Amino acid sequence: MDMTQTNELTVLEHLEELRKRLVIVTITFVVSLGIGFWFAPNILNIMKGQPTAIGVDWNLFGYTDGIMIYLKCAFILSLLITLPIALLQIWLFLKPGLTEKEAKSTLVYVPVSFLLFLLGLSFSYFILFPLMLNFLSSINQSIGAVETYGINQYFSLLFNLTIPVGAVFELPVVILFLTKLGIVTPTKLRKMRKVSYFILIVVGVSISPPDFISDFLIIVPLLLLFEISIWVSSWSLKRQQANEESINKEVLN
Repeated sequence: MDMTQTNELTVLEHLEELRKRLVIVTITFVVSLGIGFWFAPNILNIMKGQPTAIGVDWNLFGYTDGIMIYLKCAFILSLLITLPIALLQIWLFLKPGLTEKEAKSTLVYVPVSFLLFLLGLSFSYFILFPLMLNFLSSINQSIGAVETYGINQYFSLLFNLTIPVGAVFELPVVILFLTKLGIVTPTKLRKMRKVSYFILIVVGVSISPPDFISDFLIIVPLLLLFEISIWVSSWSLKRQQANEESINKEVLN
């Protein structure tokens, strides 16, 4: 009876800890969303001065277009602020079940994940997005169409490209985490290389403009990320095996 009560208390404590972490993430998101909404005009003016927006008239085709852009801009800023906090809260929730060495080694996931996401956003915004606009604009001009762009369409195109690319850049960290859990191994990843390449090529073609140069610029980094993931998985597995051998030697001695 006492054992059951102890187990139930442990489960309740875990649920309470999870609730605490979710509350922190939610509050961070809501507060940063408000901050993003407040600074949205300044951010939009900065973006309007970027080379990709020069010469493009941001027309409004509906009364709600302006507020929708405010919300999208605020959401992106909120996402950037909330992501590292959310990753840290996940680590803090898992920390009690980790050894001291595991806790220290996994803490690096937080800044690395955030930096990879920023790298993906930057790559897609400064390289892929201008290529996409130039390609689509050239197609429109080739058929003699008059280009009149709406601000909502401009940012929808931007967000639909940058967010997925930023998420895909998290691949090495995800593979490293799965390797530590024993779900994937370098051998499994190498066996899955052909299938993975096919999936990544499909993803790259789906999120890039329909021209060879843009496809090449997005597909090559995705394939490199997969190869880096295999290397990271191999490195992680070797470290785990070395640690286990060290522990076994200490036990035998």
